[in-house]
Amino acid sequence: MYKWVVGTAILALLAGCFGDNSNSVMSSEIKGQEDAVLTAPPNVPPPISRKHNTKLIVKLDVIEKKMNISEGVEYTFWTFGGTVPGSFIRIKEGDQVEFHLRNHPTSKMPHNIDLHAVTGQGGGAGASFTLPGHESVFSFKALNAGLYVYHCATAPVGMHIANGMYGLILVEPKNGLPKVDREYYVMQGDFYTKGKFGIQGYQPFDMEKAIDEKPTYVVFNGSTMSLTGDNALKAKVGETVRLFVGNGGPNLVSSFHVIGEIFDNVYREGGSQLDHNIQTTLVPAGGAAIVEYKVEVPSNLILVDHSIFRTFNKGSLGLMKVEGAENKEVYSGKTADNVYLPEGGAIQKINESEQISKALNVEDQIKLGKNVFVKNCAACHQLDGKGVKGAFPPLAASDWLNQDQKRAISAVKNGLSGNLKVNGEVYNGVMPALGLSREDIANVLTYVYSEWGNSKKVIKPSDVDAVPAKASDNGGH
Repeated sequence: MYKWVVGTAILALLAGCFGDNSNSVMSSEIKGQEDAVLTAPPNVPPPISRKHNTKLIVKLDVIEKKMNISEGVEYTFWTFGGTVPGSFIRIKEGDQVEFHLRNHPTSKMPHNIDLHAVTGQGGGAGASFTLPGHESVFSFKALNAGLYVYHCATAPVGMHIANGMYGLILVEPKNGLPKVDREYYVMQGDFYTKGKFGIQGYQPFDMEKAIDEKPTYVVFNGSTMSLTGDNALKAKVGETVRLFVGNGGPNLVSSFHVIGEIFDNVYREGGSQLDHNIQTTLVPAGGAAIVEYKVEVPSNLILVDHSIFRTFNKGSLGLMKVEGAENKEVYSGKTADNVYLPEGGAIQKINESEQISKALNVEDQIKLGKNVFVKNCAACHQLDGKGVKGAFPPLAASDWLNQDQKRAISAVKNGLSGNLKVNGEVYNGVMPALGLSREDIANVLTYVYSEWGNSKKVIKPSDVDAVPAKASDNGGH
């Protein structure tokens, strides 16, 4: 696979990496036996250090379980290994794999597994059909190096995949992969719930939405929260990062992009084609890609599906926090801040006939408000409420926010422009009104007030009604 385009000498050294080695693989000698190391996302098993092929035992459990797909939204996932995506499997080209699929006794459905890395009937699906409380065993030889999807193929196949039954298996080339500092496992999936995005409580699967290919959620690693906050990926300036990226589908093609980085290397669809300097790479449903990049400056890199409404309205957003010394030559940060209003101060309106979640108590308001915040506010003010210095004011421990409740409501309801001072720093910009409902405004402000050292104020829809709908001023600043 890995045709490194850096001169004939290095090409010669890397010849055979993910290349067509089927003849040598077929004749490779198997030495010994060992258990495969499996990891939950976003972790990846360590690179394989052995130089020989072995009989590798893979034991993977199928578990049906309820988990949160978003804050306060519960869904019944069908999983490989108890996670979505399923456990990452790392094997070596030429290995003889003995695969054990074990369907937990508490499961309600039979399941199987189709590994795209398998040459044989159904990728192993027929040999692995497993009833609850049973174990199926089959074996295969890893003939082709690459990054491959696996998924359940029990009828109805789409429903099993849509409930989270997919993962990645890496078949390392004979000579291994080039060394990097960090490796992570990220897999996109589209989910179909009866309730709209963010509607609280338990949400069942909606087959009609799935057939019509209209997902409620499009997420990385099974949840809107899987790669944000404390779960954000980490790296340090100067390190090289490799992402094993998959797309379980079942329907959508992913336009995978990392905001703030350029992919130095992309192994297209997990195969032998190597591309350089790529901004966005397509990952088909049931496909994968390997992307590599060196992080040059400290930043919060944002992982997205660049079909961008999916990211900010359906949940396909992740973060990688890069720490280290700044490099002003590579990236200066803002050097000027000027107001530019060619269209005047018009308030942006978004008309929606969307079902509104009713909060029964303050706890409900906070949960609902968090969803509104992630969907509408986090891109500017950041998930931790710290804003972006010189551009978007912080909401965390904000003196401007905590001093005047009505002023805060007006800012969300009517928009805001002009100079304002927050925690001693002057900001000069424009915040458009987004046409949120009275309930959404009350909920999102209650959430913000409940977080990051703020005043714990509770905002009611009646408080929102009491603030006139008009062109907003800047609160006297």
